[in-house]
Amino acid sequence: MAAKGKVIITCAATGSIHTPTMSPHLPLTPTEIAEQSIAAAEAGAAIIHLHARNPEDGSPTPSPDVFMEFLPRIKQACNAVVNITTGGGHGMTLEERLAAPLRASPEMCSLNMGSMNFGLYPMLDRYPSFKYEWERTHLENSRDFIFRNTFKDIERVLKELGETCGTRFEFECYDIGHLYTLAHFLDRGLVKPPLFVQTIFGILGGIGADPENLMHAKRIADKLFGDDYYWSVLAAGRHQLSFVTQSAIMGGNVRVGLEDSLYAGKGRLAKSNAEQVSIIRSVLENLSLEIATADEARAMLALKGGDQVNF
Repeated sequence: MAAKGKVIITCAATGSIHTPTMSPHLPLTPTEIAEQSIAAAEAGAAIIHLHARNPEDGSPTPSPDVFMEFLPRIKQACNAVVNITTGGGHGMTLEERLAAPLRASPEMCSLNMGSMNFGLYPMLDRYPSFKYEWERTHLENSRDFIFRNTFKDIERVLKELGETCGTRFEFECYDIGHLYTLAHFLDRGLVKPPLFVQTIFGILGGIGADPENLMHAKRIADKLFGDDYYWSVLAAGRHQLSFVTQSAIMGGNVRVGLEDSLYAGKGRLAKSNAEQVSIIRSVLENLSLEIATADEARAMLALKGGDQVNF
């Protein structure tokens, strides 16, 4: 579905994939995450997608207390939709991944639409040494790791967060099968339109970053969801800008941020999330596309509003 003439920019500020050694600009502390999220919103991001990090060493953490160190600051300083991960990080249980969202009761959460291999270990070859020992272990462990989201897990998230908290979802689809899984839950009435479908390209274990895959994913989503969805795209690493631009040309929405790519051009590290948002905003405006405000995104996606959250 085209974004009614407006494009929603999502910014994924820190994630749980990249590690401190990879970029000095990756926000790690609650203050850094808050400041970069606020700046990204000011640059044009309507939605901020958030993970938390241990302030001591930058490792991913599911701690609701850490989330609560930056969620209120972001809400108080900008109008962006706050979107909290339910994917968390490698090795976290579903209980851990749900702890912060259930406490915060946000307008939106991400929801991975299936279990999958999630290989980060090729990044080991790019760095001769690491600032923290956990980084090497984190990457190596992905060689023998399955991110788990079974049908039962997804049902639980939809019930506990969706029904109980009124939270809506960024449905993360890393493969074509994930689109069919989402259609299954739509058919059962466990999810309600309008759906926000985030198709993801370039993660090892998911669908590859090939333009033909982008076209195919859009065709299948159109076939399954018709006018009941908003389409968005993210792509890992060097594919980020080209893929999200193609999405926008095709009537879709876009996601950028240091979770997905550390760069702002070939060989040039992005100095902030706001820099990536500014780059894609400039591209979109040069294509004569309008940027959705946070409140326009809320209306498009039928969100409950920032006054209905617990932070």
